[in-house]
Amino acid sequence: MPIRPQGLAFALALALSAGVATAASEADVEASFDPYKAGFPSFPGLSVGTVINKANAEQFKDVLDAGMLMMIKNGWTEIKVGPTTQFRLNQFYVDATKKGLNKAKLGAKNGELTGYEAGRPFPEEPKLDDPRAGEKIAWNYKYGINWGDNAAIDPFYWRYRNMATGQVERTIKFDFHFLNFKHRVQHAPVPEVTPNPSELFRGIYVRVQEPQDLKNTQLLIQRYEDDLKFDDAYLYLGFQRRVRRLATGQQTDSFLGSDLMIEDFEGYNGRISDMKWTFKGTRNILMPYYNHNELQLTDEFKEADGYKFVDYGGQGGCFPNITWQLRKVFVLEAEPVNPAHPVSKRVFHIDAQVYNINRTLIYDRKGELWKSFTIGKSHPDYHHPINKGSGIAIDDSGSMIDVQSKHCTTVQFKGQVDPKQNPPSLFQVQNLRGGN
Repeated sequence: MPIRPQGLAFALALALSAGVATAASEADVEASFDPYKAGFPSFPGLSVGTVINKANAEQFKDVLDAGMLMMIKNGWTEIKVGPTTQFRLNQFYVDATKKGLNKAKLGAKNGELTGYEAGRPFPEEPKLDDPRAGEKIAWNYKYGINWGDNAAIDPFYWRYRNMATGQVERTIKFDFHFLNFKHRVQHAPVPEVTPNPSELFRGIYVRVQEPQDLKNTQLLIQRYEDDLKFDDAYLYLGFQRRVRRLATGQQTDSFLGSDLMIEDFEGYNGRISDMKWTFKGTRNILMPYYNHNELQLTDEFKEADGYKFVDYGGQGGCFPNITWQLRKVFVLEAEPVNPAHPVSKRVFHIDAQVYNINRTLIYDRKGELWKSFTIGKSHPDYHHPINKGSGIAIDDSGSMIDVQSKHCTTVQFKGQVDPKQNPPSLFQVQNLRGGN
C-alpha cells in the first residue's frame, strides 16, 4: 500500500525524533573542531584590552550572559578582554570522531544511545528546529574530552568566602582524580580498561588533604555506561573510619558545606536522563578562556615545581583574575526531571570548540537566579609543562557564587594530564576502605 503524504511526513518526523537525521560529513567534523576557520567573532567597540565594568556594561550586554551582566552592573566585578585563540583539541579524539561518524544514534528515551564508540558523538551543527538538539549537545558534553582519558588535580584548593565582608571562612585542600573506563582514545589501555564487570564509563575520586578535621575524607563516584542506571557514590569519613553509600538525593546537597553540589562538578556531573534538554541557540559571548602563564598569578601557595595559581579579586574575592575571550557558545537549558530537585533549571553556556561547560546559571525552584558558576580554562601549552601538547583545555580556576546569600566558593587548580596518577585501583570502593 503506498504511503500517503501525511503518513510520510509523520514517518519522517518520527525518524527525526529518534535521532535519525541527515548524515554528518567530515566537513561537519572539521567545522565542529575549528569553528573559527573563517575568522574569530567580533563585536562593535570590543577589542583586546577592553575592560567591561559597571559604567559600560550596557554597551556590551549582547556579549555577556545574563548572570555576568547582572554581576558587572552590580559593581561586583569587571572583566578584561583577551584575544580569542584556537583551543585545538587532542588529535586522537578528533580522529576517533571521524572514525565513528554517524554511528551514534539516540534511542527512543532520553538517556539512550546506541552505536557510540569514541570521540564527539554528534559533530554536526545543532539546529533550533531539531527537537532533540539539546540532548545531542548533552551527549557531546558527556563524551567530551574534559581531562581526556585520565587526569589529576593535585592540589585543588577550595575557599569558602563571605561575599559581603571578604572573609575566608574555610580552606580545603583536595586532590581530584578522573578516569574514563570506556571510550579511551590515547592512553593505554585503548579503547577501555579491563576487567570492568560493572560496565563503568567514568570514575571520579576525591580526597581531602587538609584541614585536619576533614583529612582523609574521600568521595568516589562511579558512572555507568548505561545512562539509565543511577551513579554509585561513596563517602569515606576519615574521623568515622567507615564508608557509606550516598543516596541519590545527596548528590544535590551542599558538598562539605560549600556552595557546590556533587552534581555541579565539572559544570554538570549528572546523567543525561536526569534532565530535559533544550537547545536555546548559538551566541558569541565572553568566556573564561586564557593562557595561564600570561596571567598575574598569586604567590600564596608554594609548589616545589614553581607552579603558581590563579589569583582572585572583585567583591568578596569571589572572582578569578583572568582574561576573557569572545567565543562561539551553545546555550543549553537543563530542567530536572525530578520535581523534588532543588533547582528549577540550569542554563549552560557550552564552548562550541571545546564542548566544556564554562558558564552556568542555576535557578531556584521559584525560577529566580540562585547561583552563578564559572570554570576558567587555560590553553594547555601555557600551563604546567606536563600538559603541553595534550590538546586538552585545562580546568584552571572556578567560582560558584550564591547571588542570593552573597556567599561564594572559589577553586584553584593544579591540573595535570598524567595517566600515572590515576590507576584504575584508585576508583574502587576497596581503595576507600584502605584509607589511603
